[in-house]
Amino acid sequence: MAPRSLTRAAVAGLATVALFGTAACGSGFDDDSSDVAQSGGPANLQILIGSSGDAETKAVQDAAARWASSSGNQATVTPAQDLTQQLGQALAGGTPPDVFYVDAARFADYASVGALEPYGDRISNPDDFYDSLRTTFTYDGKLYCAPKDFSTLALQINTDLWTKAGLTDADVPTNWEQLTATARKIKAKGQVPLALGDTRDRIGAFLVQNGGWLLSPDGKRPTADTPQNQAALTYVKSLLTEGLARYPKQLDAGWSGEAFGKGRAVMTIEGNWIKGALQNDFPNVKYKVVELPAGPKGKGTLSFTQCWGIAAKSKYKEQAIRFVEAMTAGDQQMTFAKAFGVMPSRQSVRDQYTAAFPADAPFIAGAAYAQGPVNAPKMDSVVGDLDTGLQGLANADPKTVLATFDKNAKAALGG
Repeated sequence: MAPRSLTRAAVAGLATVALFGTAACGSGFDDDSSDVAQSGGPANLQILIGSSGDAETKAVQDAAARWASSSGNQATVTPAQDLTQQLGQALAGGTPPDVFYVDAARFADYASVGALEPYGDRISNPDDFYDSLRTTFTYDGKLYCAPKDFSTLALQINTDLWTKAGLTDADVPTNWEQLTATARKIKAKGQVPLALGDTRDRIGAFLVQNGGWLLSPDGKRPTADTPQNQAALTYVKSLLTEGLARYPKQLDAGWSGEAFGKGRAVMTIEGNWIKGALQNDFPNVKYKVVELPAGPKGKGTLSFTQCWGIAAKSKYKEQAIRFVEAMTAGDQQMTFAKAFGVMPSRQSVRDQYTAAFPADAPFIAGAAYAQGPVNAPKMDSVVGDLDTGLQGLANADPKTVLATFDKNAKAALGG
């Protein structure tokens, strides 16, 4: 089991090759898509989603049907078998769906070749979307698409194992020093303190907590090899080498949530997707959620999000924008939240959401200090190599891991 944000294909395969290959050869992708003939009449919108399951598919189909009925349009929602592949093929083939989910980690790839309509400033009250989410879907200074929903990382604590280790609320770590101290207490009782995912999608939170990150804010310059990031990775390495943190594979688990659910670690760092996974697979596990411990430079976490992309080649752009408007309205976002467990991307329904789901308050709090994923095109192999380096961090030099990322990223970003 893994979150939707991590189940995307690591590489888009032939579809992405086709997308970038054709784009380079003049496929018609262009940031100025005003030449696409627009239809002002009733639209027949085609909507492609990457669904987490039947509950999400039904919720989106029901919402689309309501919008179509009230607006006089048609809207067909199709759940993709493999969103990255199907969308890449459709964009490369020149017949994209009008509206589609775009994962934050894939966004810059599509925006950079002009496949997306930059409609973000035409949606009602764009400033109502969390700042970190708007930043994630901004490319070359333009807000391209409306954030659909989001997740952040927080710390989960198995309350039974916590008590068994003789710990109390006073031991809940709020900074790195306390995390180390608490982890040592747990280890002394013969338990594994922390199950930690072995990629930048988990370890990256420590970089943020020390004031660092992998790329500059505009996504054009690698910034991994810095003293802040070196200190953060050195700290994570110390957790691993001292046995205070273990990777999932060391705990015979596919991901940290599984290790946590099986009771193989007292704490883990995951997003709010862990709630559904534990309910389904480990319903008897009692746990609580708190914000991640702050680093030397303050609080930090990672955000995972998708937006509602609109195809630059759609002939129904105005109708598509009105559709997205309906899907991202506060009341509709709350309907989605109750149907399949996502967190609304609009700040105006924050209080409503936390009242309905009080246990998720630490995840929502993270929106104020969250860092989105690497936001630059053609970075798949670069971040893949970084993850390989992080998986061997216990026996690696943090500076070398970071310097390798910078070298690879610089090449991918065109020098």
